[in-house]
Amino acid sequence: MDNLYKPFLSEIKSITKHTEDEYTFRMAFSGDVKYGQFFEVSIPKYGEAPISVSGIGEGYVDMTIRKVGKVTNELFEGSVGKSFFMRGPYGNGFEVSDYKGKELIIVAGGTGVSPVRGVINYFTQNLGEVTRLSVLTGFRSPDEILFQEDIKAWEQNQHYVCTVDKGCEGYTGNEGFVTDYIPKVEVSDAKTAQAIVVGPPVMMQVAVKALLEKGLTEENIWVSYERRMSCGLGKCGHCRMSDKYICLDGPVFRYADAKNLVD
Repeated sequence: MDNLYKPFLSEIKSITKHTEDEYTFRMAFSGDVKYGQFFEVSIPKYGEAPISVSGIGEGYVDMTIRKVGKVTNELFEGSVGKSFFMRGPYGNGFEVSDYKGKELIIVAGGTGVSPVRGVINYFTQNLGEVTRLSVLTGFRSPDEILFQEDIKAWEQNQHYVCTVDKGCEGYTGNEGFVTDYIPKVEVSDAKTAQAIVVGPPVMMQVAVKALLEKGLTEENIWVSYERRMSCGLGKCGHCRMSDKYICLDGPVFRYADAKNLVD
C-alpha cells in the first residue's frame, strides 16, 4: 500500500519576487494538477505549510508564498537549484470547463489572487472560450500588488480592473475596495454568468452579495476557502467545517453549498 503522507523532493526552478513578503517559487512537478489545488510543502525540523497552486506548466507548478511563519520563513531561504519536500496536489480546484462558453467574472483580493492567477491567465490567453471575461483584483497598497508582469497582459482585456485602498500617496490608478467595482461590471445574462470569488472572508461576503444583487445565482458563484489544511487527506480534522473537509471537498465550492458551512 502506498504511503499517502510520503513527500517527494522538488527542485526550485526559479524564484520571482513580488513584494518583500511574497515570492513565487517555480517547483519541478510532473503530474495531474488543477488551478486552485494545493500542496503541502515541508522542511524537516520546521514542519509543513499548505500552499496553493498559482500556475501550471510543462514540468512545473508555481506556488506563491507569503512569509508569515516558521515554515514559510524558512522557505524564503531557498534558492534556485535547491529542493523542498512536497506532497499533493490536494483538493478539487477549478474546472475551466465549468466556465467555457459563458460570461466569467473573477473577483480576488490580496493573496487571494494567487489561487485564481492560473484561471485568469488561461482565459486571458483563450478569450474565445468565454463570451466575456471580467477580472477585478484588489490590494491594500501599490507595494503589495502581485503578478505585475501578468497584469500587463490582463490589462489588454478591456474588462480588467486593479485597485488599491484609498489614501495611498502618489498612486494614480483605481482606488477603493475591489468590491466597489462589481456594480460596474457588464453582464448580458446574469442567470448563466459564472463568478469566482477569492480573498479575505469579509471581502468574499461583500463580493458575493454584490454579485447576487446583479442577478447571478448561488449555483454559479464559486468560492475558494483558505484554511489551515494539515493532513490533506481528511483525517486530522483541522480544516473541517460542518460536515465538510476543506482539503477533500474544497477548497473550491459553489456558493450554494459553501453558504451553509460553519466552524
